[in-house]
Amino acid sequence: MAVKKKTVRGRKQDRARVAGGQKYEVGYEAKKTGRSALAVKKAVKKVGTSRKRVEKRLGR
Repeated sequence: MAVKKKTVRGRKQDRARVAGGQKYEVGYEAKKTGRSALAVKKAVKKVGTSRKRVEKRLGR
């Protein structure tokens, strides 16, 4: 039986997103940008889950 090689693609895609429903992700982004968790959630709702767009919206 052949062993399937694991790729890192999924991890990289996951890092490029902000899960607005995940408390630890919202908290991490809030601390990183110096904004409130509520501001992060609103930004995710407004611009989507792309980390780049969320950080741009938050003024980082």
